[in-house]
Formats: sequence, C-alpha cells, structure tokens
Amino acid sequence: MTNTAPPEPRASFDSWGPYALLVTGVVAAALSARLVGMGRSAVIASAALVAAGAVLQVWWGRVKRRRPGPSRTGTCLYFLRWALGFALTWLNPFFAFYAVTGYYTALRELPRRLVMPGLFLTAITMAGSEVGGMLPHGPILWTGFFLVLVVNMGLVSVFTRFNEQEQDRARVQADTIAELGRTNAALQQALDENAALHAQLLVQAREAGVADERRRLAAEIHDTIAQGLTGIIAQLQVVANTPDPDLAREHVGRAMDLARHSLGEARRSVHNLAPVALADDGLPEALRKTVGEWCERTGVRAEFTVTGTTEQLHDEVSATLLRIVQEALSNASRHAAATRVGVTLSFMGDEVVLDIRDDGRGFDPLAVPQRTRTGGFGLDGMRARAERIAGSLTVESEAGLGTALSARVPLVRDER
Repeated sequence: MTNTAPPEPRASFDSWGPYALLVTGVVAAALSARLVGMGRSAVIASAALVAAGAVLQVWWGRVKRRRPGPSRTGTCLYFLRWALGFALTWLNPFFAFYAVTGYYTALRELPRRLVMPGLFLTAITMAGSEVGGMLPHGPILWTGFFLVLVVNMGLVSVFTRFNEQEQDRARVQADTIAELGRTNAALQQALDENAALHAQLLVQAREAGVADERRRLAAEIHDTIAQGLTGIIAQLQVVANTPDPDLAREHVGRAMDLARHSLGEARRSVHNLAPVALADDGLPEALRKTVGEWCERTGVRAEFTVTGTTEQLHDEVSATLLRIVQEALSNASRHAAATRVGVTLSFMGDEVVLDIRDDGRGFDPLAVPQRTRTGGFGLDGMRARAERIAGSLTVESEAGLGTALSARVPLVRDER
C-alpha cells in the first residue's frame, strides 16, 4: 500500500470538521446518557476527555499549519486522538461520531507503514460502538463485534484502494500536465530562438545583399557605362584632331549614340539597384509583372504560375526570390537562345520553391566560365542569395536540352 491520501476535502473541513464531530458526539452522548447507563463518574470522565480532545485539536491545527503532511508529531497526535475517541466510545457508544474522524485523516496524517494500523484501530472503536458499546457482553455480541469489525475493515480496504487508484490517476495526470508544460515551455523557447535566428539571418542577408548590389553595380558600371564613356572620349578625340567636317560629324554621331546607350545602361542599373517591383505588390504579382515585361522586351514566350496557398513573405525573402528570377531571365536572354521560359512559384508548407525552366541550348554547369562562377552575378550569385536566407539553389542543365533552376528557401512570413 502506498501512502497516498484520498481526494483532499475542502480546507474548511480540516479546520472545523473534527470540532463539529466532537460536538455531535457530545450532544448524542448527553441525550443517551441515561439510556446507556452512564453514571456521574462516567459523565465527569467524559467531560474531561472532551476538553482534552478540544485542546488536542487546537494544538494539532497549529502543528498542521507549520508542517502539513505526515510527521512524527502528527502521528503521535493521531494515536492520542484515537485513544481519546476509544475511551469516550467505551463510556458512551455515541461518541463514535468523534472517533470516526480517524477514517478521514489516516491517509493524510500517518506515514505509509502506519496507515493500516491506524485504520484498524479506528475500525475497532467503530465496531464496538455498532454492537452497543465496549466491552461486548456474551458470545453473541462478541461474535457480532468481530463480524462488524471484519465488514468495517473490508469496506475500509476497498475504499482505501479506490482512493489510492484515484490518487495514482491524479498523480499521473498531474505529471503529464507538468511534463506537457515543460515541453510547451521548451517548444516556446525553441520558437523564440528560431525567430531570433531568422531575424539575425535576415539582417545578415540584408547586409550581404547591400554588398552584393554594390559589387554588381560596380561590375555593370565597369562593363557598360565605363566602356561607353571610354568610347565617347575616343570619338571626341577623333573630332578634335580631324580637320574634315564630315568625318567630325560622323564621330560626333557615334559619340551621341554611345552616350544614349550609356544613359540607358545607367537607368537600367539604377532601376535594378532596388526591387522597386515589390514596393506596391506582393511577390507573386511582382514576379508576374517581371516575367511579362521580360517577355515583351525579348519576344520570348514566358509563363508564370503560382501553386499552393499564397503567403505574405518577409521583405528579404521576396527580394531574394525576385533577384534570382531577374538574374535567371537575364541569363536566359543572353546565353540560352530559348524560345520558351516557365517560372513557377510554389508555397509548400514551411518553404517556398521557385522553379525557372527554359528550352534553350543548355550548358555544362561545371564548365561555366570562372568569372561567372565567382563574380557574384551568375549561378554562384543566385546560389549565394538563396543560402544567405538558409535556402539552396540547384541547377540541372545539359547541352541542347535546356536549363532548370530550382531555389528553395524557408517560408518566413511578414509579421507586420
């Protein structure tokens, strides 16, 4: 048997219950004193024992407030109260109203090894009261006493077992709830840490993106605008050194054409410096417009598709995927000689997948020129963009069979 208490009574019963039972026993004993043959000495003894019981209960209440649960002092007080109840019941069986308190407190007040002895002693007192008082007179009453004692102990054992099972279930439930609380706390901590890591990752992605845009803009200025300006200077030098008006006009015209071309390149670079397509639209609409504009500009058939439930993505995620599409389309128009391009944006649970396919000439990914692979503006540039937000980029291509790019990034929602 385990030392488990039955479901706790209300706190108020622990304070006034024993007093109420004692008063009930006193009233019942007073009304039945003549019926059971109590003499003057028995009445005086009962009064003294009742006073002792009241003092004992006051003392016990103070002990329990300081130290709830089983204790050595509580054990002594329990058996002392049993002795008072037994003596009172001996004097008048109706004092069993007070003695029955032992049934309700044994499981809470006694250590495990003394629970059954305490209940057994209380059952003896109750059995003596139920057969008319102690001591039973004659074999019939003694037989009745033992039968009632056996029945009392049987009922006590059954109800005690039920209480133990209920307490076991309550303890398991409490442990489960506590474990669930700890698990939820750990999960919340992990979610908080994950959110913090996402925030840190996006900050790093923003900083790295700024550096990438600077390098990209520097490369574009060097490859387009700077070369155009160099050509303009060369044409103007010819104009300055030739006395032939016709030749001068020809070179001035070339210089003007180079200037217009350089101005267009400058405007394109500024336009691509920031993802202005995301200023007013979400990622799906921005990609749709980007693909449509590219289609009109190049004359290549292009289709855009969205699958899954559309989510409002974090700015860095949207900007990264938009840049990857812009770079992939730029590569397709420059190198692929494709007649058809397909772009698919898929929302798949906790990640976003961007697929770009073309039917162009294809290539060997391992044979990409070193400048494109390391300069930050080709395949490695797109791969770096994806990896900065904990994503990945895969490339499948073969000469004559087209190219397929697939970028997978975490689905980070915009919490604003």
